Amino acid sequence: MKHGKKYVDAAKLVDRTKLYDINEALDTVVKTATAKFDETVELHVKLGVDSRHADQQVRGAVVLPNGTGKNVRVLAICKGENEKLAQEAGADYVGAEDMTQKIQQENWMDFDVLITTPDCMGLVGRLGRILGPRGLMPNPKAGTVTPDIARAIKEAKAGKIEYRLDKTNIIHCPIGKVSFGTEKLQENLDALMGAIVKAKPAAAKGQYIKSCAVTSTMGPSVRISPNKFGV
Repeated sequence: MKHGKKYVDAAKLVDRTKLYDINEALDTVVKTATAKFDETVELHVKLGVDSRHADQQVRGAVVLPNGTGKNVRVLAICKGENEKLAQEAGADYVGAEDMTQKIQQENWMDFDVLITTPDCMGLVGRLGRILGPRGLMPNPKAGTVTPDIARAIKEAKAGKIEYRLDKTNIIHCPIGKVSFGTEKLQENLDALMGAIVKAKPAAAKGQYIKSCAVTSTMGPSVRISPNKFGV
């Protein structure tokens, strides 16, 4: 893959053979982000587990202390009193059958998070084929299927993110924007890594954090020493 001049120049500032301290890695990512827009900073963590086994799954959610820097559009699928609670909590869209039909018939997807209550999972379950591949299917582990819908909406709006393994046993998550600066990005990274470490499956053997890197949307990847996380 051929990269542009800005990327090539930025890549020269990164030592590919080095495992950076967290603070230095984030500082480097901020310095090498040269796009004209506020780039997203992502954390990529390869774990020493096998996602093909149910007892080695790593999945959950965490509220980043400084948010993600993104305006999160929340769809709440609920009924009765919960509709009012969802609206008061700041959900962008609230409904039940009308919303599920809109998704099915119009392929409507103008939301980032879908939160629902247990009594509406029968409705939402019909959308599995549409929502699943897009990573939008609500899940109790991620706190997006909950009887306390107001709290879940407020957390989503405040910067709650879901983390989960992909097929190659890697977790990819945003931890904020370049404009946050090193200190706020590190607070977010610490919160996410704390949750990932805490979620270590009992069945996981050997080194848990295999490798770890941070990168901005258009910038080069900077590797962090896995030993910094104590597992």
